[in-house]
Amino acid sequence: MNRLKSEVLHPFASPEELIAKRALNQRDGSAKDYIYLWGQAQKNNTTQAMYTRSILTQYCHEQGGKFSLLYKSNFSAVADVAQRKRLSTNRSVIQGSGAYQCRMDDLTESWIVSIEPTSERQVDKSSQTRSVRLLTQVMSPSQAKNFYRPTKAKVAVEKTKSASIKTTTPPKTPAAKTTNELKESARKELERKELERKELERKELEKKEAEKKQLAAASARATVVETPQQHQMKIYVAARRDINSGKNLNNACNNAQRAYNYGKLQGTEGTRVYTESGMLVARCLNSIPVYASRFPNAKAQSKRILQNLANNYNHAGAKNLLRQLK
Repeated sequence: MNRLKSEVLHPFASPEELIAKRALNQRDGSAKDYIYLWGQAQKNNTTQAMYTRSILTQYCHEQGGKFSLLYKSNFSAVADVAQRKRLSTNRSVIQGSGAYQCRMDDLTESWIVSIEPTSERQVDKSSQTRSVRLLTQVMSPSQAKNFYRPTKAKVAVEKTKSASIKTTTPPKTPAAKTTNELKESARKELERKELERKELERKELEKKEAEKKQLAAASARATVVETPQQHQMKIYVAARRDINSGKNLNNACNNAQRAYNYGKLQGTEGTRVYTESGMLVARCLNSIPVYASRFPNAKAQSKRILQNLANNYNHAGAKNLLRQLK
């Protein structure tokens, strides 16, 4: 404590003031982004994950205290499982997170600060650089114990536990109680905002995923290719409908001819569609002048089609029509 004032790097009255003035959190008190993993092009850069702990360590030492880990972080504030897994395997994040105690002498109150990851992300799509969002806040011993109890990883120097840590807490005046209540209220408000932000990010992600699925489904429907069997059936049905109704006769006969030209395709309807298409073509050549007039030997072509259907497919309709043509 015999340092000159000019040598003090952090001339602040409290750790809360240090956190605010050194902007360890964002301006509104919420968690702040720090790079914990650089991409290949910047792999030699220093990680920022331990920056907050480093600043608090310096401040504690300047106050004449000893800065040590009290509770390890179990990353419980990170809601996303994949993010939690990535962070919990990064050495810099592990070393820069948790609850730390600045132990002071008997005349000065010790203090505890929590540095907790709340999320992580890829900084941009063009690189592998990732950042962790750290929330730094001062906690009372009971708050720290309640928050970190699930880990049961209290790693304060157990070898000196016999010399129990003396944390002198002055009697709480009404004004002090009001200050503590305000701090607790502010902390809860920050946690609420953080939860709202995460929920908003989750809903936005779900919305984007749903839109991607809809686009993929629409694209899949658009790229469905019609099979020859399906196309033959479609134009045969259209030809039969128009010929029977007497509409679009030239186009209907063209469809019948195209369906017949496909030949007998595989499938349960292959033979029927082929033979019935042939019957429609024979009908067009015999009794629909707008189509038959295009062929100088329409009757002969009709007869050849009917003979094919009668001889090779034993088609009764073709046999009857052949008898009528004789």
